[in-house]
Amino acid sequence: MILSNNQGIVTMNIGQTILLGTIQGLTEFLPISSSGHLVIFQKIIGLKNPEVMLDVSLHIGTLLAILIFFRDDIKAIIIEGLAFIRDVISKKKTVGEIRRVPNAALILWILVGTIPTGIIGILFKPLFIHMFGSAFVVGVMLIVTGLILASSLCIPGSMKKNSEPGLISALLVGLMQGTAIIPGISRSGSTIVCGLFCGLNREAAGRFSFLLSVPAIIGASLLEFDISKITNIGATPFIVGIGVSFIVGLLALKITMTLVRRGNLSYFAPYCLLAGILTIIIA
Repeated sequence: MILSNNQGIVTMNIGQTILLGTIQGLTEFLPISSSGHLVIFQKIIGLKNPEVMLDVSLHIGTLLAILIFFRDDIKAIIIEGLAFIRDVISKKKTVGEIRRVPNAALILWILVGTIPTGIIGILFKPLFIHMFGSAFVVGVMLIVTGLILASSLCIPGSMKKNSEPGLISALLVGLMQGTAIIPGISRSGSTIVCGLFCGLNREAAGRFSFLLSVPAIIGASLLEFDISKITNIGATPFIVGIGVSFIVGLLALKITMTLVRRGNLSYFAPYCLLAGILTIIIA
């Protein structure tokens, strides 16, 4: 239940925080839509107006999971990126040679992919906020997610051969990530499938999808973060939310990347279709 003190400040109990942290950790990486499941479970437990700082804490936890899981990739990106910038400044290399340094180029493609995500988020933020109040919309979008995952079965093996994204694939995956702000659309599922359709191999599609989410999560968290509002949910639930979503998220991320490498993302299509239908029925 939701607890309130005499000043009307809403605080989360630990049980609710653990539940929502577990849901966030699992669904942020498994291709079944974290936002959609949070909307559904928040309604189930009676959290009519969930605090922004609760969502921030859960996303901080999943962000930490990405940073830990891809720590070697991130380290290589930083080292090679800085080295490339240094070589460009010293005129040992030209900017056009960035494609010859894959990890440095990945920084560029992440920045490129972030642009459409940011534009969509800014232009359609009021609409997306309104959608979070509709379980019916969540149900429909879960069905869409199921269809997206099922479509991965139609991608010829000959298409999935590129180990690095390019300009077009980065823009398209970034566009899909922006669209996935709609509750019920799985960010991980839609962006990975989009990457596969753009010709990325499975490993590259999964890696780019999750690395692309880093600036989006950081940006959204910084915009919403307000330390004075932590008291609205309580300091302990805030910390517990981070811890639970991190631990569960790290496990879910490992499972998802294993499924991506094996080409088994479509396994989640029936679940999303069924969850969407049931949500519409009970909405």
